[in-house]
Amino acid sequence: MTIFAMPSLGADMEAGTLVEWMIKPGDIVSRGDVVAVVETQKGAIEIQCFEEGTVETLDAEIGATLAVGAPMATLRAPSEDTTSSAQPAAEPKKRAKPEAATPAPRSEAPPMASVPTVATPSVAQAGKIPAASPAARGRAAERGINLATLIGTGPNGAIVLADVEAAEPASVKEGPVRVSAKPGLDMAAMRTAIANAMARSKREIPHYYLTETIDLQAAIDWLAATNAKRPPDTRLLMGALFVKASALAAAQVPQMNGHYDANGFHPAEGVHAGVVVALRNGGLVAPALHDVETLPLDVLMTQMRDMVARARSGRLRSSEMTDGTITISAMGDSGADAMAAVIYPPQVAIVGFGAPVARPWIVGETIIPRMTVTVTLSADHRVSDGRRGAKFLAAINTALQTPEAL
Repeated sequence: MTIFAMPSLGADMEAGTLVEWMIKPGDIVSRGDVVAVVETQKGAIEIQCFEEGTVETLDAEIGATLAVGAPMATLRAPSEDTTSSAQPAAEPKKRAKPEAATPAPRSEAPPMASVPTVATPSVAQAGKIPAASPAARGRAAERGINLATLIGTGPNGAIVLADVEAAEPASVKEGPVRVSAKPGLDMAAMRTAIANAMARSKREIPHYYLTETIDLQAAIDWLAATNAKRPPDTRLLMGALFVKASALAAAQVPQMNGHYDANGFHPAEGVHAGVVVALRNGGLVAPALHDVETLPLDVLMTQMRDMVARARSGRLRSSEMTDGTITISAMGDSGADAMAAVIYPPQVAIVGFGAPVARPWIVGETIIPRMTVTVTLSADHRVSDGRRGAKFLAAINTALQTPEAL
């Protein structure tokens, strides 16, 4: 048997609240499958499984706040399934008889596809709102439905999206109900989490900083010519070029790409670029895009759009929160000229792109106006030094001078 535990979803996470099971006992799961939804200070995170097997039991209840490492479910490995299937057909039934005399464990909740029903007002006890999935709460907010008036059909009675869809809008029954329009995002808690992670970073990581101003005119001209032939929804943004150039540089200078822990530095095999996303009500998240150095720009742009949309709706995946090997942050078109960012542990580097600005630039023997960007590397001195950092920035510069090759 394998115990599936609450994963760490970042250096700033100590616990998470289980809000939805996506599996039930008897289900077969594979690596990468979404098995649960957990709420943290950064919203609702879809927890992915990194083992293969059959779900034996669900060991955590909906609504429970679980510390990192706390048991969530028990999985039966494929080898154990093979062993049990080799037994005579009557044998499993014989062993199941003693269990039939005992009450069913809490993990054997009804399937999530059960038919939802609307509760009478007496269901809400003392105005307490029952556990509900983020999708259910978001839909309830849109329709003005009070979750306390519903009976959940998910595991352990949790309210799921189908329950809300089947309910009569509150505007018909009882008038508008105030429900948070941003379920799963506690901005005060997020600011506290960010503060704790950054304080730890500055306390434990010996940062050094290097800055280089890069001629961006070739990239801007190429981007304008490329986008002129495209409809708006397929156009590329400069941010995609920044992320791809940084990923290519990280692949060339592996001391910038990986994790540092008690056993030292562990370089990563692929570049999983954490991209900083500013949330609309404040706060930041930096979910990772995987193997960015191998992605064509169009694929990268599509993935960035999807990730930003899910980040702002509070629906990210656990692998996006834990797999980052380097982080890229860009100010956009109207931010500061430069920024020196703080490394997100256990990573060892973060790249900050300022807003593009026009500057006088020497081209040959002539001074002409050119669009430029100031790039700042914050790196971990336990892993690299200024020479490696300079090589990394030079690789970004080289990549941005030939944008058609990205």
